[in-house]
Amino acid sequence: MPEGDTLHRTADGLRPYLVGRAVTAARANGPGPVPQVGRLIGATVLEVEAVGKNLLIRFDNGLELRTHLRMNGSWHRYRPGERWRRPPARARLVLEVPGAVAVCFDAPVVELFETRAETLHPALSRLGPDLLGPNFDASGGAAEALRRLREPARAGRAIGEALLDQRALAGIGNVYKSEVLFIERVDPWARVGDLPDDVLARLIATARRLLVANADRRHGPERVTTGDARAAAGQSLWVYDRAGRPCRRCGTLIARRFHGTELPRLTFWCPRCLGLGA
Repeated sequence: MPEGDTLHRTADGLRPYLVGRAVTAARANGPGPVPQVGRLIGATVLEVEAVGKNLLIRFDNGLELRTHLRMNGSWHRYRPGERWRRPPARARLVLEVPGAVAVCFDAPVVELFETRAETLHPALSRLGPDLLGPNFDASGGAAEALRRLREPARAGRAIGEALLDQRALAGIGNVYKSEVLFIERVDPWARVGDLPDDVLARLIATARRLLVANADRRHGPERVTTGDARAAAGQSLWVYDRAGRPCRRCGTLIARRFHGTELPRLTFWCPRCLGLGA
């Protein structure tokens, strides 16, 4: 599933080609509800923004598009007439503006609504502080994320689950969950209520630091989590997707296990570094 850094990089890649240009053609396809994107024809794109794992496109006619890519979705940009890298049948949304074609493939969530309703949107209105938000520090985002993690309803949840809860803090996905917990040497199954504030604050700070670093397109496709700019290609991750391979710190074989009940996700960790059994 694309995480916060990927969505911000996607928004950065689309923005120069969409903002300020009028939509000349728009179409959407199923499965699921198909938004009436023909209403966008003639409207000018005002903003392209990533919020957590959502990509938002706002128009001067008061409408707004939201896509959520989940596991398989992605946005592509093409020149008019350029051959697409995926079959047209997989295109959920196509926006054409002078000089560019933006295509959203395989996204399970594509919806159109009025921008004025964004504050009431059932998904957007409940999001926690966006770790990549430009005003995260100035608006006290870290303190708000800590407050939300400390809500009684999350006290009994494992920290590995809580970090994925976009209502607590937005932008962390399964990769960062495993990596941040390893870097900070925190047991993924520790209950939130049993962790002191300073540990939760470190997790928030490290997650933000890594997301910000990886939202910078100069790093290329490799995620930077080792903190070592000299890391060889393919060695940027400590534990994620490395089950059965030696830990880069101690040589112990990396373990993995499904985590969570609502939507079980794989967690990767080093038993020795975290003092846990495999």
